[in-house]
Amino acid sequence: MSTTKSVALHTLGCKLNYSETSAIERLLENDGFVKKDFTEEADVYVINTCSVTENADKECRLLVRRIQRKAPQAMVVITGCYAQLKPKEIAAIDGVDLVLGAAEKFNITKHLQDLTKGDSAKICSCDIEEVNGFHSSFSISSRTRTFLKVQDGCDYNCSFCTIPMARGKSRSNSIENVLADIKKIAKEGVKEIVLTGINLGDFGKNDEGQKKSEDFYNLLLAIEENEGVERYRISSIEPNLLTDRIIELVAASKKIMPHFHIPLQSGSNKILASMRRRYRRELYAEKIALIKNLIPDCCVGVDVITGFPGETDEDFNDTVAFLKDMDVSYLHVFTYSERSNTYALNIKPVVPINVRNNRTKILRNLSYKKLQDFTQKHNGETRKVLFEGADKNGLMEGYTDNYIKISVPFKNEWTNNIIDWKIQ
Repeated sequence: MSTTKSVALHTLGCKLNYSETSAIERLLENDGFVKKDFTEEADVYVINTCSVTENADKECRLLVRRIQRKAPQAMVVITGCYAQLKPKEIAAIDGVDLVLGAAEKFNITKHLQDLTKGDSAKICSCDIEEVNGFHSSFSISSRTRTFLKVQDGCDYNCSFCTIPMARGKSRSNSIENVLADIKKIAKEGVKEIVLTGINLGDFGKNDEGQKKSEDFYNLLLAIEENEGVERYRISSIEPNLLTDRIIELVAASKKIMPHFHIPLQSGSNKILASMRRRYRRELYAEKIALIKNLIPDCCVGVDVITGFPGETDEDFNDTVAFLKDMDVSYLHVFTYSERSNTYALNIKPVVPINVRNNRTKILRNLSYKKLQDFTQKHNGETRKVLFEGADKNGLMEGYTDNYIKISVPFKNEWTNNIIDWKIQ
């Protein structure tokens, strides 16, 4: 492997994965590798996988086949959630050379040194119970927006979810180390940081899963008082962990953007109980009401799963009616897919695939309408937009503080700048 100099990386899944891919990329560059685009020929390809849905698994296999056709002599490394959950299954894919589990992804340079093309795939993994370290990660793919990992793992056991098996127990960075990461990010000229985690609101547990004196509210308070980066966003946060004082802090903040993404998953209390969620729809409604009372122009995104086992037409209609009544801005709709070793496999009756897909279509149409209504409500307002640098056929894009997407004719001088813009 001493002659290997180029590497191409690809990310499947969540914002947290993007932050970790960037951290892996920096490790490889520090070891002498030159980064290439994933569409180019490279000596090593690294795929950081997700396993939330079956499609993510299929996409991983598809990418490996593409690499085989394009660069058959290249080394192929698979890491991420899929690699932790099903290492033997991945190792059996033709063309895969190295499978790195959750504890080994950041030791990639060491493992590459001993790798030879043509040998059987090497698996470097361990039981998820043994994974307890926290590795600081953030993405620097552009100077505009960075995803900063502050928390990892999850102690919840939702009946549909494999993430605790893929990521391990909840653990966090310290506030001191987060502020040190922010200082590094600020030096790159980044204007906005998205705080990410697997269960972000659970911030404050150490490597052993023990609660520290710090919590997510304390982190936000420290960020509010910290200089260097102008804008922050909170990525997905569980409704039962979104405390009133967090909402109050965001309402008073000039740095933390008026934007929440709060998973609901179902508007039926029966289904929420089957999912083993730690709240009911009444609590969710209370959180939305408080947000809209304190921050009327706040953007609120929602995760919803359709076709969960046992979901009747009545249960689904409850979800639709609940979401129609909620003052939310958009939906991320996921069609339920069976995942190995999850309790949901025991729940009957199974909802037919065509019914699941139809329900997904209904909610995505509702999401479109919600987003249109939210955007139109702010027509005529002047809001601060952070513009990104990509020239897309003569246009550039940016987001308002409350996450309305704006497209305007490209102006290079607006790249990575916050501009007052009248929405129309």
